[in-house]
Parts: sequence; C-alpha cells; structure tokens
Amino acid sequence: MYKRILLAYDGSDAGQKALLDCRDLAQWSQPELFLIAVMPSAMSFVGLEGGVYDMELEEREKKKHQAVLDDGLKRLADCGYAARGEVLVGEAVDEITKYARKIQADLIMVGHKHLDSWTARWWRGSISGAMIEHAPCSVLVVITH
Repeated sequence: MYKRILLAYDGSDAGQKALLDCRDLAQWSQPELFLIAVMPSAMSFVGLEGGVYDMELEEREKKKHQAVLDDGLKRLADCGYAARGEVLVGEAVDEITKYARKIQADLIMVGHKHLDSWTARWWRGSISGAMIEHAPCSVLVVITH
C-alpha cells in the first residue's frame, strides 16, 4: 500500500477534487501526506516590455501560492490528516517529479480538468500527461469535467 503520497495542489476545482480523493485514499493505509504548490520561476514573470524583473509581482505570486498551499493543508487538517507542505518554484512537472524522488513518494496525485476544445488542450498542454511520462512512481490523475 502507499506509504508516502504527494499531492500537487493548485486550488483549482480539479485540485480540490484531488484533495478530496487524497483524503479518501489516506483512510486506507495511513500514509505520510505531502502537499506542494508549484510557482512558475521568476523568468516566467518577465514581460515583453523589455524584460524587467518585477520583484513585487514575484512576491505577490509567492503569497498567492502560499495561501493556496495553506488552504489545502487546513482542509486536510480539518479532516484529521497531518501533511507537510511546501511551495516550490520552477516548471511544474520537473519540480513535482524532483520532489517525489526526494521524499521517495509511492504515489503522486494531480487534478486534471478536461478542456472543451482541442486548441485549449494543445495551447495549455497537460501536466498530468507529462507527469505520467516522468514520474518515479505511480500517478493518480483525478479528473473533473
């Protein structure tokens, strides 16, 4: 059974559903739970208007991601589950898989929302799809519509 579960949490509807499913799964084997929020690197915040780095924007993003993480940790705590949480900075798939290796996760859980148009799917890409290709362990993709 799963000893360490890593949940990549972004506060979206798909993330909320994954959090609920994580709670259900945790009842089976009492695993250690890890919750992470991945913030894009500072280079992602560089605009087209000359490439000026905006420290204030980065700080707002850090606070936003920390608030999302704190919300997820609180939701788990309200249900009686202790979880460790951390905000990571970088590209989502890379950071999630690196963290999974670090904690020796048995399972990674991610939420996924089906997008209506093929262009939206193409433009946005699929973190959950890429996760399956790069993960060092099993991946549970929780789907919302």
